[in-house]
Amino acid sequence: MNWLKEVLGTEKPIIGMCHFQALPGDPSFDKQEGMKKVLEKARFDFLALQEGGIDAVMFSNEFSLPYLTKVPTETVAAMARIIGELMPEIKIPFGVNVLWDPRASLDLAVATGARFIREIFSGVYASDFGLWNTNCGEVIRHQHAIGAEDVKLLFNIVPEAAKYLGDRNIAEIARSTVFNTRPDAICVSGLIAGSETSLSTLKTVKETVPNTIVFANTGVRTDNVEQQLSIADGAVVGTTFKVDGIFENPVDQKRVKEFMNRVHSFRNNF
Repeated sequence: MNWLKEVLGTEKPIIGMCHFQALPGDPSFDKQEGMKKVLEKARFDFLALQEGGIDAVMFSNEFSLPYLTKVPTETVAAMARIIGELMPEIKIPFGVNVLWDPRASLDLAVATGARFIREIFSGVYASDFGLWNTNCGEVIRHQHAIGAEDVKLLFNIVPEAAKYLGDRNIAEIARSTVFNTRPDAICVSGLIAGSETSLSTLKTVKETVPNTIVFANTGVRTDNVEQQLSIADGAVVGTTFKVDGIFENPVDQKRVKEFMNRVHSFRNNF
């Protein structure tokens, strides 16, 4: 069943990324400014996204660089505090992404009421963070154990800064991922945040698993969103909403509105 309209309110949805600054325990955490500054920046970015007309938002610890594949408690606790403080102002569906720990993402989703998570659930990769292994069966069992069956799982099958270790093409990966793990959606990415998702890769994945929702996960911009959405079922967007389209900058509400105006026009004519 296509759950997009039920959960996110529309077909061809745009999920805007609210990137949290470095958190306690992260190398770049500002100990002098503390959590107060992290919360201020998160609130600014979130409201710019929401008031800019985004369909849904995903909160992530994007500036917890370098990322971990087993995230410590302090990170999840800090993210839960931020989302809890923002809760009275949240009027749109939201998801969470604790980079890169699917169990932690599920725990955070249950604690906050998030409707979806995005993670690396399957595969083994050579990455900038070392050998990146996963255990999808364990994670799905954890999902059921904590009562998170209704949390939608967005599987990123082309993880950024990593390469699949097996000698398999993207069509084989997509087909076996859907057969073996039953994802709610598949995300297709470029090399890093802000890097355009290949149209040919998107097309291959969608043609291979036509009954599975496929998201363009990186590099969707105002000038290419119509092309991306002509193939993909939706998009996750972060960098292009920032001031001057620069990853480290705050969200620019004007850029969000311009982007969403283009999206609404596309939807009306699709």
